[in-house]
Formats: sequence, structure tokens, C-alpha cells
Amino acid sequence: MEENAPAPFERGTDGPKVIVVGIDGSDSSWRAASYAAGLARRQSSKLVLVYVQPVLPAGTAMGAPVTDATDQVAEELMAEIRAATERMAGMYSLRWEFHTLRGDPYNGMVQMADELKADAVVVGASEQAGHRIMGSVAVRLVKAGRWPVTVVP
Repeated sequence: MEENAPAPFERGTDGPKVIVVGIDGSDSSWRAASYAAGLARRQSSKLVLVYVQPVLPAGTAMGAPVTDATDQVAEELMAEIRAATERMAGMYSLRWEFHTLRGDPYNGMVQMADELKADAVVVGASEQAGHRIMGSVAVRLVKAGRWPVTVVP
């Protein structure tokens, strides 16, 4: 390689360009979204909010009601996100988008972070006691070691 040749580009070396944050309506996910929004604003990054609609095993027996409930959560999250960005619109410029998909939250976050070539992932700390035993989405994302992961309490 030539001595004065520029180094090849590495994701995230110029600061994060895409920050992916997982939201599910919990208090910790809203804190994570707020933290990520501030980071995106300061770094002039795109903020990508992701809601992964859980596929519940019981949903196969119940059918549409479970799907309707998760669709309603996605619509409510989107309405809250729009309201928050409209409140901030006069003060800050923030590029953002919202994605929703169905499946396992960990796999959904990995899929979106990979597809969008995320430079950073932000999630809220789990509020469920069972995750201490089985591992939360946050812990699994950290262990994946593919992006810097910030876990917001």
C-alpha cells in the first residue's frame, strides 16, 4: 500500500452515521430513545427507531387478536414518536425513521442494525425479572459484539 494512500473507510470512525434504538413502549425504552435522539442530534446522525412486534406462541391459538394488539402498539408508538419530534422540530433538526417488524426482538434488532449498517445500537435495560436468568435483548446484543451497544437504565 502506498504511504500517502488514504486508509479504507471503517464504519463509525467519523462518528456514528446511523444509530438504531429499540423501543417497545416501556419506560426504559423511551429513556433509550431520548438518549439516542440526543446522541443523533449532537452527532448529526440518522436515528432509526425499531419496534419488533413479538410473535407469541399463544397467538397461533388466538389468531388475529394478538396480531391486532401488536399492530395497535406499533401505531401508538408511532403517534408518540411523531408528537415528540413535532415538539422538538422548532429547537432541533433530527433525521429519523421508524421501522416495525414481527419476530423475536433480538433477531429483529440484529436484522435492522445489519440492514442499515448501524454504527451504534441503543436499548433500554430489561424490566422483566426472567431476563436475569435467560438473558435480555440488551445482553445478547452486547455479546454479539457487532456494534457498540449502549444500555440505558
